[in-house]
Amino acid sequence: MDTLRGSLLMVLAMAAFALEDMFIKSAAASLPVGQILILFGLGGMAVFAALARAQGHAPWHPGFGTRPMLWRSVAEVVGRLCFTLAIALTPLSSASAILQATPLVVAAGAVVFFGEIVGWRRWLAIGLGFAGVLLILRPGLGGFEPASLFAVAGTLGFAGRDLATRAAPRNMSNNQLGFLGFAMLVVAGAIALGWTGGAVWPAPRNWLDIGAATVIGVIAYNALSGAMRAGEISVIAPFRYTRLVFAMVLGVLVFGERPDALTLIGSAVIVGSGVFTLLRSHKV
Repeated sequence: MDTLRGSLLMVLAMAAFALEDMFIKSAAASLPVGQILILFGLGGMAVFAALARAQGHAPWHPGFGTRPMLWRSVAEVVGRLCFTLAIALTPLSSASAILQATPLVVAAGAVVFFGEIVGWRRWLAIGLGFAGVLLILRPGLGGFEPASLFAVAGTLGFAGRDLATRAAPRNMSNNQLGFLGFAMLVVAGAIALGWTGGAVWPAPRNWLDIGAATVIGVIAYNALSGAMRAGEISVIAPFRYTRLVFAMVLGVLVFGERPDALTLIGSAVIVGSGVFTLLRSHKV
């Protein structure tokens, strides 16, 4: 039941993250990425602090200073900063497709860090998933977008965050994890804004975009934290692939994107490898 609950929470998180990405991409049309991350992070911190207080907890947990949480914070900064740059500079559908390699990285990391058993067939599926990423990136071909490498770096960062979440102290609430995660958004935004500069006063539409992203992001973050702390990681992680469906639909309907053949083929390879990993979850 823990694994089933974790899987359902993962689907909810992916739907919410796709909506969050849509609002952030909309805001990035007129605001610097660093400024968006700072405002988004401060809003999320305020919401999670209030939720933690409502549960009788302080927003800050002593466990934030432990090694797993410090690694989680670094991974959060890398993942958030790089993926936000990816969705701002490249099509939402292609950035989200590359991000679907995250569960494959998480499955591999579960073997290294948590001793989960993965047989040769599942390793083969992981390798095929990365081949799908290369189809989308198409290095050396005319369609290669260097900015897509931000999505690859974001994928590695999010995988590291998810694995570190598994190692979080059991007495640390999801709201406290969310507070820490959104605090790292502020750090990532400060790094980006310090590099690029160009902060401006947001227009009313920008405030609406960031406000909507904050509310939906809190829901997504809570669901993701709950998913990664329940059941078997290698079973739950492949449900991340539902984000690709949500993102492609939003990319087409909202931004008028038209994913090309290689992007669609690469996405199918990545999702297919993840589904196979799911089916082999109880076999060596």
